[in-house]
Amino acid sequence: MAPKPNFALTRQRLTVNSYLTASVQSNEVRAQRMRYRTLGRTHIKVTAICLGTMTFGEQNAQPDAHAQLDYALDSGVNFIDTAELYPVPPKAETYGRTEECLGTWFHQRKNRAQCVLATKVCGRASSIPYVRGGKARLDRKNIEMALNASLKRLQTDYIDLYQPHWPDRVTNFFGQLGYQHVPKEDAVPIEETMEALDALVSAGKVRCIGIANETPWGAMQYLRTCEERGFTRIVSIQNPYNLLNRTFEIGLAEVAHREDVGLLAYSPLAFGVLSGKYTNDARPKNARLTLFRRFERYTNPQGQKASAAYVELAREHGLDPAQMALAFVHSRSFLTSTLVGATSLEQLKANIASLDLPLSDDVLEAIEAIHTSQPNPCP
Repeated sequence: MAPKPNFALTRQRLTVNSYLTASVQSNEVRAQRMRYRTLGRTHIKVTAICLGTMTFGEQNAQPDAHAQLDYALDSGVNFIDTAELYPVPPKAETYGRTEECLGTWFHQRKNRAQCVLATKVCGRASSIPYVRGGKARLDRKNIEMALNASLKRLQTDYIDLYQPHWPDRVTNFFGQLGYQHVPKEDAVPIEETMEALDALVSAGKVRCIGIANETPWGAMQYLRTCEERGFTRIVSIQNPYNLLNRTFEIGLAEVAHREDVGLLAYSPLAFGVLSGKYTNDARPKNARLTLFRRFERYTNPQGQKASAAYVELAREHGLDPAQMALAFVHSRSFLTSTLVGATSLEQLKANIASLDLPLSDDVLEAIEAIHTSQPNPCP
């Protein structure tokens, strides 16, 4: 096996000017090679990498966030995802801060038209009493209030892709298993939600609609409602997907293919677990799982065992574990875009570079063997 290039030594040998020139040329090459896919049945083209921003305003201060945004755009990434609730973990004192950070970037760079911007509206949740006085719902009043507030924070007059962040009804999302039916729950009907969202499209404030953290039943209800009522058709579904959680394949992959509602895959690195930095219970300084205990979804014993196997597989083949995990997600036929987030510019560079990593048949077969031995350990 050929030795790995010593990138650190290469950088040391470059003069400051030649390094800057090489960086610009590298970005130009990446931008030219960036892959584009279509959002649903629209004419909107988005890059196969989407910059996720949920750390902006918490783990990333505004200057760092702006540097990431600059690098992503220079590298050819045109797709940016955020939410009214961000940053995460959500708190009353930081609510909306991520959108504000993006808004200052758009204002300073004057580049809003170069980006496809996605954001999300909160559904019902008792854990966010500070959002619209604890009355956040997916009804017309709440959706209109949320959208107008997001537009102000983002310093724009339109959103390209607007999404309910999670269902208003009781169902399986955010790692929940074992659906428990509530016959008389007080849920906003999907038809009412979709009517409100469609009105925003008609008003010119939103270009298209997606859904997030949805089930196969929910996705099909949205599609049925759109068809029967003549509403603008949903174009995407933003759900978790990674080597430790491939549950999307069970019911939603067929919906994505047959209905042209492609996946926007979030948590492709399982909160960083698949990078290998948490192997053997390591907790690096300032890493997400070190700072925030709420991010334990991907660290149960089964998940740790499976992630260790994936990390070992990557290293056996001379691959970076994080890039291998991302490359697997990029390769899925039902995917529209992979949401990548980072707490450092170096992480972001490596994440974007994963688009250029092909996985051999041997690696893909080994991934399937691990998956078969421990399927979906962290749904």
